[in-house]
Amino acid sequence: MTLTFEVDPAVGPALRDGVLALWADVSNAGGAVGFVPPVTPDEIRPALLKHLVDMARGDTRLLVGRDEDGEVAATAFFTFNTHPLMTHWVWLYTVMVHPRHQGRGYGRDLMAAVERTARTAEGFEAIEAIRLTCRGGTGVDGFYARSGYKEVGRVPGAIRVAPGDDRDDIIMLLPLT
Repeated sequence: MTLTFEVDPAVGPALRDGVLALWADVSNAGGAVGFVPPVTPDEIRPALLKHLVDMARGDTRLLVGRDEDGEVAATAFFTFNTHPLMTHWVWLYTVMVHPRHQGRGYGRDLMAAVERTARTAEGFEAIEAIRLTCRGGTGVDGFYARSGYKEVGRVPGAIRVAPGDDRDDIIMLLPLT
């Protein structure tokens, strides 16, 4: 099976709860998506609400991947730049695939859908690049590199996972032109 992707899905309780559950499950499995395990959906809720408010304003767009049962299995949030000199590229945040689906190529499918969305979806016409950051020491930078992203910067020790466990903040870019 493969995931079915949708840009800008209707936001309701099922989507909200699905994203919260996904985010908690990814975090608790060790995924580097802004939290350190153990974490609950209630602890994640304020971060999701920020994304949802930004979506309502039009500053952020959601790409969701659903599995064969229609459950939220993957996400990526695009955030448009408001600075007038940076409107030609977007940020990519909260890139997740549920741990039960890992090892099936769904991460590659998600990143291909991200690129396809940035190249073809309405509202992305002026976008020339996708920029993201990732936590060093996880190997995810290699995954993004295999998806075509190039490391363009690194801030040593910028992410403190725990006392004595500082990680690099790695900046990656995918040119679309």
